[in-house]
Amino acid sequence: MVTELGGTQITSLMEVLPGIAQVLRSPVADAIVSLIRTASKVPQFELSAADEILKFAVRRNLMATEESERVLAEVRAVVAKRVERAAEREKPKKPVPAGRSKPKVKAQAKPHKRPKMGAPKQRKKKK
Repeated sequence: MVTELGGTQITSLMEVLPGIAQVLRSPVADAIVSLIRTASKVPQFELSAADEILKFAVRRNLMATEESERVLAEVRAVVAKRVERAAEREKPKKPVPAGRSKPKVKAQAKPHKRPKMGAPKQRKKKK
């Protein structure tokens, strides 16, 4: 007879056997984590939405609290990095002091050489 494992039994089994978590892990949890990591690179991403989805996964015993906190920390780091890059792009460039600027020298245009218009060259005929 086959019996189904309940949420608490799975949790205790995962704690006792360290490698079994990969075998018993829900494919839905994998999808949630993958989607959150990918979406964190999009500008419209909201950290609060990711937090809510991860809390839902924990409530439904799809993943452990520690894992959801780890994923959320990774996502926070990605978002912070994206904000820093945006701030760097927004910074104005340092102005060059007026007294030290070098005058720009225009390059002189080279005169265009016209082909000589003489008699056309005669080609040798092959025999």
